[in-house]
Amino acid sequence: MNLNSAVKQNREKHPVINPATGEVIGQITWSTPEEVNQAVEKASKAFETWSRLTLKQRVQVFFRFKTILEDNLDELSRLCTSENGKTVGESKAGIEKGIEVIEYAASLPQILAGGYQEVSSGVSCRMITEPLGVVAGVTPFNFPVMVPLWMIPLALACGNTMVHKPSEQVPLSAIRLREHLIEAGLPEDAFQLVHGAREVVECLIDHPKIEAFAFVGSTKVARIVYERGTRLGKRILALGGAKNYLVLLPDADPDLSADNISTSFCGCTGQRCMAAAVLLAVGDTQEIIDKVVESTKKIALGKDMGPVISRQALERITGHIDQAEKDGAKVLLDGRNATVPGKEGGFWIGPTILDNVSPDIPAAQEEIFGPVLSIIRVSNLAEALEIERKSPYGNAAAVYTRNGGLAKKCAESFSASMIGIKIGVPVPREPFSFGGRGQSRFGCGDITGEGGIQFWTQTRKITERWGLPEGEEWVF
Repeated sequence: MNLNSAVKQNREKHPVINPATGEVIGQITWSTPEEVNQAVEKASKAFETWSRLTLKQRVQVFFRFKTILEDNLDELSRLCTSENGKTVGESKAGIEKGIEVIEYAASLPQILAGGYQEVSSGVSCRMITEPLGVVAGVTPFNFPVMVPLWMIPLALACGNTMVHKPSEQVPLSAIRLREHLIEAGLPEDAFQLVHGAREVVECLIDHPKIEAFAFVGSTKVARIVYERGTRLGKRILALGGAKNYLVLLPDADPDLSADNISTSFCGCTGQRCMAAAVLLAVGDTQEIIDKVVESTKKIALGKDMGPVISRQALERITGHIDQAEKDGAKVLLDGRNATVPGKEGGFWIGPTILDNVSPDIPAAQEEIFGPVLSIIRVSNLAEALEIERKSPYGNAAAVYTRNGGLAKKCAESFSASMIGIKIGVPVPREPFSFGGRGQSRFGCGDITGEGGIQFWTQTRKITERWGLPEGEEWVF
């Protein structure tokens, strides 16, 4: 046994916890700096071969990868649920959204056909899209499959090789994804997995052979990642947290709005950057708010909504609710002290609705990342828009109204980047790209769609002039 093997076997194994029960479902050994370096070196060597394949050759892997994921959708959904806690239906929907990115990656030969133009007599310009080299992606716990699939298909299909670090809380789905990629025909060294926390992330950012680095997580960490990487001259795209606003106008459809608002803040237990956080209720909307409460009461824990990711998350969310109550908010629906029979060891919290929230308290300003909706009452639309525009985040916002003119006004006035009209979770679908503004995004571009292609590639521009020497003709 060599020394590296002995060290690896003697290192502490970190447990993977099922949030629904609190039980250990697996163990993972975190990567050492030496192992991170080995992963990058393997990916660098693989780049020499992978990048030389034609784009049409590379995307064949992703046609097969899509089929493999579809064939194993149920099993992968259950695995995702076991380590994340969300319902199986939510896991499946997330994977299917990720598969859309694979489909987009498979279409790259049509998208990246390049450009050519004769710009003057005998002179032409053409453009070639090229990969960067070895790139890295770090993904969060809340979507163990979907968010990695925002990055992996486009980065690899464009000709890069990749090192991926999933959240240390949900490593099992990432391991299965890599197995399926290899099964689809991707060269084994072209996609590397490393595991761990801050030290591993820093090793990846600092590595001289990592050309680009994508991150999805909290705003605090996203800012650190961006600043550290850009100081080193790296290409960085770091998506952070959010505080998403819903504007409810009195003319909104009561039933449609109530159900959609409830789903928006409770879906995935509120653990998604697109979740509704604040409802700006304009004027007399009490009837609709009453319906929101009634609709939300029907959500059954353990069936319609899963647990939060950890005990620390549970305590943090509960602390926010406690503080909001002290700050004068009225608790219309209280999810504290929730339990699910037979799963008492899990990290459960029920949907919570806070009313009469002041715009200047933490519940109205800070990302809670749980199933908590704060209602701020305002007298007119201008006041609602002013509150939304003051937020340092710029991720998502939505409006509920039957008035097309008011919907248009909101869509053009919101500070957020992703806008919904009667849709509380306005996630763009491929080929439209995903990404926020302000403190929700550090760096340029978006993580999927055209923005994703631009992030993972560089262009070569060739200007050329050819002409025959006088008196000569082409010979075929």
